[in-house]
Amino acid sequence: MKRDELGDLIAFLAVCEERSFTRAAARLGTSQSALSHTVKRLEERMALRLLTRTTRNVVPTEAGEKLAQTLRPALDDIEARLDSLNALRARPAGTIRITASRDAAREILFPKTRELMLEYPDINVEISVDQRFADIVSERFDAGVRLGESVERDMIAVRIGPDLRMLVVGAPDYLDRHGRPERPDDLTGHNCINLRLPTLGGLYAWELGKEDREVNVRVSGQFISNDPDMDIDAALGGLGLCCLPDRHLQPWIDQGKLVPVLEDWCPVFPGYHLYYPSRLQASPAFSLLVNKLRWRG
Repeated sequence: MKRDELGDLIAFLAVCEERSFTRAAARLGTSQSALSHTVKRLEERMALRLLTRTTRNVVPTEAGEKLAQTLRPALDDIEARLDSLNALRARPAGTIRITASRDAAREILFPKTRELMLEYPDINVEISVDQRFADIVSERFDAGVRLGESVERDMIAVRIGPDLRMLVVGAPDYLDRHGRPERPDDLTGHNCINLRLPTLGGLYAWELGKEDREVNVRVSGQFISNDPDMDIDAALGGLGLCCLPDRHLQPWIDQGKLVPVLEDWCPVFPGYHLYYPSRLQASPAFSLLVNKLRWRG
């Protein structure tokens, strides 16, 4: 393969991933017209139409998608091997891209990566805050952060935080007016504050359990929000019961402004884990990050 042919393939993959000649050109540091010419040259050389162009976006054809699927792991492997050469340098270096939810990014990821960057000035970190479950392989992230029970089995998972617990709470005046639920079934008689999930847009089913019994309760009430802090405000305002992670609720519980109920039905579950592909050839910079984040209890 000639050197310019490899460049053409890299340019084509950038267009596929960005779904736009404009964004891909900006990413590669070239002009849109030059990039369009490069892809056209590749199509002519392969005698295949690789991209379908519309007024709004660019979509790979069947042949283009197959080519992209071939190129991604090969180029990722080359990039990983080049990064591994940093081990020969006096100081670890390189860029690490991680996707995480807002809470995980603020509470765990940023404090630790800040320490790492202060210790190693040649290490750069990019944190993409996103509530959805990103595909770290196709979106070219080095790692992601999820709750332990959500990590896919083909990934390496490293525990980076303590176990968590969902708690059901209500304001004292609400409980005085409506009583305390003793069993999950009692929630049907209560005004419950719903949380709309950011991923698929559905409502969170309260995950309760006791001993070997697990119960997912679909609750109803007057108020729904996609923001946990707003749900807490609603509970503080006496609108009903809410169910959220204990770390969000503990300050209000300590002040006596929210009271836990159904505590024996609120089990703990695995906390945040850093996950990454098992085939990833870890660079020295990434290995330092994993060691920095690793939960030691």
